[in-house]
Amino acid sequence: MIKYFILSGLAFSLVGPASAQPDCWQQRVKYTMNVSMDVHTNQFAGTQSLAYTNNSPDTLDHVFYHLYWNAFQPGSMMDTRSRELGKITYSSGRRGGEQQDWDGRVRDRILNLKPDEIGYQKVLSLTMNGVPQDYTVDETILQVKLSKPILPHSTVVFQMKFEAQVPLQIRRSGRDNPQTGVRYSMSQWYPKMCEYDYEGWHPTPYVAREFYGVWGDYDVTISIDKSYLLGGTGYLVNAAQVGYGYEAPGVNVVRPAGDDMVWHFVAPNVHDFMWAADPEFRHLVRRVSEGRVINVIYKNKDHDPHVDTAWNNLADAAVLVLPFIEKTFGPYPWKQYSFVHGGDGGMEYPMSTLINGPSVGTAFHEWMHSWYQGMMGTNESEYAWMDEGFTSYAAARISAYYYEQRLKRDPGNVNLQQIVEREKTQLPVNHASAYNSYFVLAKSGYEEPLTTHADHFNTNFAYSIASYSKGEMFLEQLGYITGAAVRDKILLEYYRLWRFKHPNVNDFVVVAQKVSGMQLDWFKEYWVNTTKTIDYKIDSLWEQDGKSDIRLRMVGHMPMPIDVMVTYKDGSKELAYIPQYLQFGAKAVEDPSIPRTVFEPWKWTSPTYTFELKHRLLDIKTIEIDPTQRMADVDRENNKLEIPVVPGAP
Repeated sequence: MIKYFILSGLAFSLVGPASAQPDCWQQRVKYTMNVSMDVHTNQFAGTQSLAYTNNSPDTLDHVFYHLYWNAFQPGSMMDTRSRELGKITYSSGRRGGEQQDWDGRVRDRILNLKPDEIGYQKVLSLTMNGVPQDYTVDETILQVKLSKPILPHSTVVFQMKFEAQVPLQIRRSGRDNPQTGVRYSMSQWYPKMCEYDYEGWHPTPYVAREFYGVWGDYDVTISIDKSYLLGGTGYLVNAAQVGYGYEAPGVNVVRPAGDDMVWHFVAPNVHDFMWAADPEFRHLVRRVSEGRVINVIYKNKDHDPHVDTAWNNLADAAVLVLPFIEKTFGPYPWKQYSFVHGGDGGMEYPMSTLINGPSVGTAFHEWMHSWYQGMMGTNESEYAWMDEGFTSYAAARISAYYYEQRLKRDPGNVNLQQIVEREKTQLPVNHASAYNSYFVLAKSGYEEPLTTHADHFNTNFAYSIASYSKGEMFLEQLGYITGAAVRDKILLEYYRLWRFKHPNVNDFVVVAQKVSGMQLDWFKEYWVNTTKTIDYKIDSLWEQDGKSDIRLRMVGHMPMPIDVMVTYKDGSKELAYIPQYLQFGAKAVEDPSIPRTVFEPWKWTSPTYTFELKHRLLDIKTIEIDPTQRMADVDRENNKLEIPVVPGAP
C-alpha cells in the first residue's frame, strides 16, 4: 500500500416567516389622479380618488398612506440615518482606503436643503365614501382612523386633495439633477396606500429603501407646460393630441391651444406609477412583437452626437434581448416599456425605469425588475435580495447573451471578443463579480443575514452586497445543487405560479422543491437565515490495493453537495458527485461528455468524507472540488490538488 497524506495544507501544492396566505388573496386599488404642475414654483396640486377593495378576511379599522417626499426635509429619518452612517468608516478591500458608509448621493445634503428645495406632500382633505376622516401625519406615514370599518370583501372610495413640492434631486425622485440635467424625476410623488397582507399593515417609513405596493389600476392626468415631454408608467390615452412620438404611425397630431398640455395615462395591474418630464427630452421608439413598444426617452444636454448614438444602441439592445428574456424568465405582460432618463442611477417602476445614462448593463438590470419587482412584487423591505439579487442574476445572463449575439454579428470586433472571453473565463461564468463581492463581505465582519430588514442593516456596505450579490448567488448556487437546466425550469414555474401574488422565500423554495424533486429547505436555512460560510478542502489521499482513496474535509459550517473533478495523466476526466444528505436526491448529469460517479450522500454531521477511485494514485494529475466554482467556497486555495510526477514511477 502506498499512502500519502495532506495535513494542514502541507505536501503537494494546493493549487423566515410562514408561506403566503393559502388562497393568495390580494388587496386591490384603483387610483384616479389629476394633478396640475407649476414648473416655475416646482409645486403641484392634485386630487385623488382611490377605490380600495379589502379582499382579506379581516375587518380594517384604520389604514396607512405613504408620504414619501416628506423624507426630504432636514432632520427627517432619512437625513438622520444618512448622517449617522457617515460616521462609520471601513475598508471594503475593493477600492482601497477608508470609506464613509453613507450613500454618496444623500450624504448630509438633506440637512442643507432650503425651504424651496425641500420636498413635501400635504394632505388637505380626506373622505371615505363621502364622510370626512380623521388622520395624523408622522413624517412619511399618514394614519387614518376610520369612522367606519372596512369589512372583508368590500370596497370603499377615498377622496383626497393634496399638494406637493418637488425636492431638489437627492434620492430617486426630484428635480434639476446636475448630472443628467433632467428637470423632473417624479417617483414616489403621490400619497400611496400602504400594503396590507397576511402579516398585517406595512407602514414602512421612508428611510432609504425598499418598496412594497398594492396592485391595481391607475388613471393619471397631468397638466404641465406644453413644452415638456413626459415618459414613464402606463399608456398615453390622448397620444393623438400630445404627439412627441407617442402617436400611432400616420396620425396627424392636433394639439389643443393654451400654455399647458394635458397628458392622460392609464396603467393596468401595476403597484406604482412614475413619470418624468423635461422640455428637451428626445423620444426613441422601437416596435417589437405583438404590437408592443419600447420607448427610450432621454436628454442630451450637451448636444453630443455620441450620446444620441449610445441611447439608440440601448434601444436596439432592448429589442435584441427581449426574446431571450421571455424564453428564460417568462413573458412580459404589458404593451409598453419605457427607459426614461432621470433619477440618480437606476430605479425600477412598473412599465418603466429611471436611468441616469445609456448603460446597457444598468438598463437590463432595471428592466428585469419588471419581473421580480413588477410582477412578483415581493416585499422588498423583508426580501430585498429576492428582487435585487434575482434581478442581478437575470441581468448577468442577459448581458452575456447580448454580447454573444453582437459578436456573432460582428465577429471581428476585438472589444466584443474580449468582453465575451472575459465572462467565459472568469468563474463562475457570468457571475464572478457577485462572488468576489460576497467574499469581501464574508471576510469583513460586517455581514448580516439576508433576513435583515432592508433599512435595518448596520451598514450600506453589508446591505448592498447581501441584497445584490448574495441574492444573485442564491440562484447560481441553486443551479449547482439542482443542475442549471432544472434551476431554469424552477424560475419559469415560479413566474407561472406566483406573478402578481407577493411571494416570499418559502413560496419560492416550495416551487424549487417540487420542480427539482429535492429537499431545499436546508439551503434556504443556511444561506438566507445565517451568515455561515462554505469551505471544503482536500484533506488527504492514499492508495490501497491499486485504488485511490480521497478524503475531503468540511472546514466551514454550511453543508453543500460536492462535485469533484479528477483529471488523469492520460487526459481523461471523471466527475465524482457527492450529494448532500439533506437534499434527499441527486442532480442529473450536467456534462454528458465527462463520466460521472454518484457516491453516497455526505451527512453534514460528519466533518470528513472519503470516496474511492478505481485508479492508482499516480495515474491522477489533478483533483479539484467544484471546478465550475459555483459553490461559494470562501477559501479556494485548498480546493485543488496537483499530483506531482514521481521520477521512475510506473
